[in-house]
Amino acid sequence: MTQKPVMHSAHWGAFTARKQGDRLTIEPFTGDPDPSPLLQNFHTALNHPARVAQPMIRRGWLENGPGPDARRGNDEYVAVSWEDAYALAARELQRVGDQYGPEGIFGGSYGWSSAGRFHHAQSQVHRFLNTVMGGYVRSVNSYSSGSASVLLPHIVGDMNEIARRGVSWEEIARHSEIVLAFGGLALKNSQVASGGLSEHTERGFMQQAAQRGARFISISPLQSDLPDEAQGEWLALRPGTDAAFMLGLLSVLIEERLTDEAFLARYTVGWPQLVAYIRGEEDGTVRDAGWQPISVASARRLSVSSPASCTASACW
Repeated sequence: MTQKPVMHSAHWGAFTARKQGDRLTIEPFTGDPDPSPLLQNFHTALNHPARVAQPMIRRGWLENGPGPDARRGNDEYVAVSWEDAYALAARELQRVGDQYGPEGIFGGSYGWSSAGRFHHAQSQVHRFLNTVMGGYVRSVNSYSSGSASVLLPHIVGDMNEIARRGVSWEEIARHSEIVLAFGGLALKNSQVASGGLSEHTERGFMQQAAQRGARFISISPLQSDLPDEAQGEWLALRPGTDAAFMLGLLSVLIEERLTDEAFLARYTVGWPQLVAYIRGEEDGTVRDAGWQPISVASARRLSVSSPASCTASACW
């Protein structure tokens, strides 16, 4: 039996799904110029051998209840009905709440499993635990941008404001002279977004920028972190030397008087102290292009004769 196609929006983009027997047929949104191949994972979602189709409970916990168990990590799981799973979960929440209070309950669903807001797993768990248990312990920030959200307010500004007001790909395609990308610009990263995407445009804009003459430079362990359409250069640094490389670049810009001192004086704090650090005025260690594992020629090769546009990854 074939069902009527239904439009959906997932993290990886908008698509139409149709069930044909026990298989899903996926068609990307026709207005998406570069659909993510990740959408095709839905084809086998219904019957994939790794799918957990019903509640499963570790045998040791099911038979012996909570507490230390030497079999943990090497135990099998037992399928139970939804009714039994509800009853066991409710009983355990009640036990922990009575014995330890809300501080003994961790609301740990990260929430990335669903693109929707009503079905957002983390929000639902938090609302439930607040309402039923009177509170819980939750995580702060995220595993992907947790460090940045804590550090950036002390360096640049609020992370949400930075993310929302970043330079657009349209502006990069039209105006940027150099796009310096630490960690590359892998398309797989831009193919996923909370709430979903209807158009994946990064590949096309990179191609437009490159055809106009923009220079892309990827600093990453993987050459594939920059799409071919960018026609870019690849610098594979030794792991852990990114910060030293940045200092080397700054030293060349300072030495060759390529910095916009008026801009730095008006919009930044601490530039004179950073210059003194690079020059080694306090400890005698000069952090120039020869101080870190890349040649002076390579650092000079990346310098520019005048300040270029701020890009998605760098501004100089």
